[in-house]
Amino acid sequence: MTKERSLFDTQNEDNQTPGVFEVPLAERMRPSSLDDYAGQQHILGPSKPLRVMLEGGKVPSCILYGPPGVGKTTLVRIMAKTTGRELLEINAVSAKVETLRTLVERAKELKRISGRSAVAFVDEIYHFNSKQQNALLPAVEVGDIILVGTTTENPWFEINKTLLSRMVVYTLKPLEEEDLFTLLSRALGDKERGLGMLGVTADDEVLRKIAALAGGDARQSLTRLETAASAVALRGGSALTEEIVSESTGTASQRYDRASNDHYAVISALIKSIRGSDPDAAVYWLARMLTGGDDLRFICRRLCILAAEDIGLADPMALVVAQNAAAAVDRVGMPEAPLILSEAVIYLASAPKSNSAYLAINAATKAIEKGDLMEVPYHLRNDGEGYVYPHDFPAHWTPQAYLPEVRRFYRPGKLGSEIRIAERLKNFWKRFAEDDAKQKS
Repeated sequence: MTKERSLFDTQNEDNQTPGVFEVPLAERMRPSSLDDYAGQQHILGPSKPLRVMLEGGKVPSCILYGPPGVGKTTLVRIMAKTTGRELLEINAVSAKVETLRTLVERAKELKRISGRSAVAFVDEIYHFNSKQQNALLPAVEVGDIILVGTTTENPWFEINKTLLSRMVVYTLKPLEEEDLFTLLSRALGDKERGLGMLGVTADDEVLRKIAALAGGDARQSLTRLETAASAVALRGGSALTEEIVSESTGTASQRYDRASNDHYAVISALIKSIRGSDPDAAVYWLARMLTGGDDLRFICRRLCILAAEDIGLADPMALVVAQNAAAAVDRVGMPEAPLILSEAVIYLASAPKSNSAYLAINAATKAIEKGDLMEVPYHLRNDGEGYVYPHDFPAHWTPQAYLPEVRRFYRPGKLGSEIRIAERLKNFWKRFAEDDAKQKS
């Protein structure tokens, strides 16, 4: 190897520190100021309250909530640096209550010396149990420490409500592709911290492809760039191509965990897309669940519920399709199950919609809960006399009371099979005919 510096050398050209290039690119390129920080303009843009506070020297006790790789840890460190405060980092998994008490005493000492509260940083704070959270509560309440926690899990579900009430929650979003493109361009050209010493070049289209593959994750995008650029350098090349990116970094990174908020967000999008009769969107969200490894039975169960709740009697076959799909998926399994689910999802999304059955059972249930408890008419009881058998009549129907008093719970929709259902019931029951006349008037 020549004397020219390489990413794979073990010393930094400037300070000769052993092993500096063993540090991942994402860590080396971590920004240290608000001006270099990418994304999160909704909370850090010009004149946004959090930025104004930080530039004014104040740090709120807060939770930074968002997916991996969006800059939570970096932002905490910038908060402390921008405001000139001491940063005390805590491991949420291993920190014992006694350790936290020692940290609080250290923070009090620093406050006595500098007059400024230290920032206590807890990564993935949701790992804290109640005792750990309670150990910090008094210090947070009186301002002896500024508690800043980061979490990928919903803090409203995972954090002690007493502690949470003394903190502000900031939601960090996945980075836009343009933000990632800027980070990648900077890293590729930086000769001190980045990949500039390699002499590897890349067209904008290549960097944008890497940005698109990263799923809004800055760490993932820089890791992919480092991997691909290293592959080019090891081959003795100089140009990074889309083909090399695909070969060296694999498929797109998907933000999906079937045990996390992503799971509930995507199933919600799937259900709402079917309800909104958009088969293209429905198939996309189905694919997100399947590629994320979600539970096939969970998907099938939700489709059966949707078929009854949102399509119902507008197309009674919808529930049959959903149920048969569930049975077929259970029998076939992966990798063919997506074919069956795709057919079912497209059918359900394209079907006419009605929630009349859902509204009917809800109305009847509410009536009962409010005390509308009617007795079973005598002629409908097992041993009652006077019951008339409908099949003895040509239309297989005859006038007969089935409730002691008239009630109205089911109101047919105006699409699909319910048009025929409504017409049939209107011929039998006066209340349906009257309701139809009112709607037409």
